[in-house]
Amino acid sequence: MFKTARFYSPTMGRLTFDQVVDEIVRIMEEDPDTRYEIMVGSDSHSSPGEMDFVTAIIIHRVGKGGRYFWRRIRERNIYTLRQKIYREAFLSFELAKALMEELERRTLLDYNLEIHVDVGRNGRTRELIDEVVGMIMASGFPVKTKPESYAASCVADKHA
Repeated sequence: MFKTARFYSPTMGRLTFDQVVDEIVRIMEEDPDTRYEIMVGSDSHSSPGEMDFVTAIIIHRVGKGGRYFWRRIRERNIYTLRQKIYREAFLSFELAKALMEELERRTLLDYNLEIHVDVGRNGRTRELIDEVVGMIMASGFPVKTKPESYAASCVADKHA
């Protein structure tokens, strides 16, 4: 699914999914003694007749900065807040799962991978938080919500 996806990096430009994984592995192998956190999160914004979804991957060298990559897709027939939030969460889950599988195939280095969802205890999404968090946790991924879900609420939002 992600083999043909186009990702973007502020420092490297347009990349394929394989190139993103190559870069993440290169970053980790450059400094194998550092602790790494990888976050995946999505956000969306509507435009007439369609919804733009942006999903971001962040690799954070704890205490030493990080890099990020993002991709955009456009979809129609998203009418409710529930549909939008579930689609964001599912896009993040799909990408996190594919990324984890590729990283497990390519490196033995240690990292933490978590999904960031754009829901929080305040605002209109508070009614969905337990459902969305439960769905992702049941899939085996740690999950962060607002205000700690910066992969979704800051990085993906910046490009959505």
